[in-house]
Amino acid sequence: MWIQCVEPRPFADRRLICFPHAGGSPYFFRAWGKALTGFEVHAVCYPGRAERVAEPPATELTAMAADIAASLLPWADDRPTVFFGHSMGAIVGYEVVRALEDEGVQVAHFVASGARAPHLLRPDPDAATTWDDESVVRTLMELGGTDAELLGNPAFVKLVMPYIGADFRMLASYRPSMSAPLRCPVTSLVGDRDPKVGIEDVAAWRDRTRGPFRYRTFPGDHFYLAGEPPYTVIDEAPAGA
Repeated sequence: MWIQCVEPRPFADRRLICFPHAGGSPYFFRAWGKALTGFEVHAVCYPGRAERVAEPPATELTAMAADIAASLLPWADDRPTVFFGHSMGAIVGYEVVRALEDEGVQVAHFVASGARAPHLLRPDPDAATTWDDESVVRTLMELGGTDAELLGNPAFVKLVMPYIGADFRMLASYRPSMSAPLRCPVTSLVGDRDPKVGIEDVAAWRDRTRGPFRYRTFPGDHFYLAGEPPYTVIDEAPAGA
């Protein structure tokens, strides 16, 4: 139930697994399968939304990542796999890749988008009260990922706030592990007008890998990838990694 195939392509040379942002769903990546023809594209569905709307949202990020990693182990080394995560999804993806590497899995490439490096994050002990509905809505407005008209609709807010708020609180309470850096290549990305994440924040991902590292900026805000998905960065992952 964790992974949904966006575009079945069983004979593709590579697999791509995408991790959505806080409040996001697999639908965010539905166009990627058609664009990335060399990949079979999959997207993660967190509990509490889309087809899993009846489930309670996750509350502990590292535990959720461990469950996702366990679900991916049967695919280990089946074919080169690239992992892509945006915003909160970058942190979830990092923890999944870390767990898989701990099991001896060789990851082809990890792409972290729109997120500070995990060792820069500090857990908020008051996350449950800091991130109330008003704070979450205000931040969503700043980030620009949700239509302002929708956020002014009480019925819409009532529908989505349980899982969006839970995601924000889960990320705010995340405690980075002191584990060894990743072994795989890492690329970090950011919009040049991102109001929350700066170039120095994404450049710091270099400290979380022993593999090759680079970072790139794209025109746009926190959700730059909605208008210009970083397909070229993903496609540059070596097919034989």
